[in-house]
Amino acid sequence: MDIGELIRELRAAHGWSQARLADEINTAHGTTLTREYIARWERGKVTSRGFYLAALSSVLDVPLAVLEDPMMRREFLTDVAGTAIAPVIASDLLARGFAARLAGGPSAEAWEAKLAAYGTQYMSMGAAGIQRRVAGELVVIQQQLDQPRLWSAAARLMTLYAKTFPGSDGNAAVRWYRMAATAADQSADPDARVWVRGRAAIALGYEGASLGVADVLADQALALSDRPSLGLLNAIYGKAHAAALRGDRTTALVLDAQGRRIFDAAGSHEQTSDYAVPWWRLNVFRSLLLARLGDEKAATDAQDQALAELPESLPRFATHLELHRGLMLARSGDRAGGIADATAAMDALPPEKHSLTLRMLVSEIKA
Repeated sequence: MDIGELIRELRAAHGWSQARLADEINTAHGTTLTREYIARWERGKVTSRGFYLAALSSVLDVPLAVLEDPMMRREFLTDVAGTAIAPVIASDLLARGFAARLAGGPSAEAWEAKLAAYGTQYMSMGAAGIQRRVAGELVVIQQQLDQPRLWSAAARLMTLYAKTFPGSDGNAAVRWYRMAATAADQSADPDARVWVRGRAAIALGYEGASLGVADVLADQALALSDRPSLGLLNAIYGKAHAAALRGDRTTALVLDAQGRRIFDAAGSHEQTSDYAVPWWRLNVFRSLLLARLGDEKAATDAQDQALAELPESLPRFATHLELHRGLMLARSGDRAGGIADATAAMDALPPEKHSLTLRMLVSEIKA
C-alpha cells in the first residue's frame, strides 16, 4: 500500500473530509495546508517527508514508523488500524445508543426524514463519507424497534450501511444485506421487503460480486410481489447483471426488456436520491449491462441518454459512464486503451468522490 492510499483510508476511518484533515493539521501544527494539497498527497502527486509525516502521525493517531516504512504500511490497516481508532468510535456510538433509549429516540417521522437526507447525501458523498454516521444511526434505532414502521426504517438504513462495504467482501456487505432483508420482514411492509432485497441485488450485480446472493435476494423480491415498483426494478437489473457476468446473454436481454417495462410504470421523478431510479439512472444500469454483453451501439446509446439528464451535482455517475466505455474498449481487445480511459476518468474525479463501486469497476476492466 502506498502512503497516499493509507492517508485516505485513515482519513475515511475518522469520518473526515480532506478539508477537515487539512484543518486538523493546521490547527495542531500552525501550517496552512489546503484541501487540494491533501488531495495531491492521497493521489501520490507530492511526497510526505519529515515535518509533515510527523504531523500526519499525530493527527491521524498512527505511529510514525508506519508512515515511513512501506512494509509496515501493508499490514497496518488489517492488524492495527481497527484497534487504533475503535475505542473512540465505540465510546461515541454506545453513548448515542443509551442516550436514545433513555430519551425515547427520534419519532418515526424523524427517521423517515433522516432516510431521505441520507439517500441524497449518498449520491454525492459516497460510502466513506457517511459510513460512520450511518453506523451511529443504527445504534440509535436498534434501541427503538418496538413498532413495525421503525423496523422498516432500520432495514433501509441497514441496506445503505451494507453499501459502504465492497460487495466482494463475502462477509460484511452480504451479512448486512441479509440482515436488512430479515429486518424488513419484521416491518410487515410489502414495499420495504421488496425494496431492500432489490436494492441489495442491483448493488451486488452492478459490482459483479456475490452473484449467487444477488440472485437469491432478487428472486425473493420477485416472489413477494409482481407489482411494478422501484424495488422490483432493482431486483430485475440485479439479476440481469448477474446473468451477463455469467455469459447468459439471452437471459440478460430478456430481463433488460422486462426492466424497461417496469420502469415505464414505476420510474422516479426524484433525480438525486439513492432511493430513486429516474431515467438517467436506469440508463446507467443499462450502460454497464450492455457493455458487459459487448453491445457497443446499445451501450453507447444508453450512455448518451444518461448523460443528457444526469444532474451536474453528481459527477461520480459521469465517471461510471466513462468506466463503462473503458470496459467496452477492453472487451473489444484494446485492454491498454480501456485501462488508460478508466485511469484518466478516475484521475479527473476528486478523490473524495471515489467509491468502492468505481474501484471495483476499474478492477473489472483490468481483468
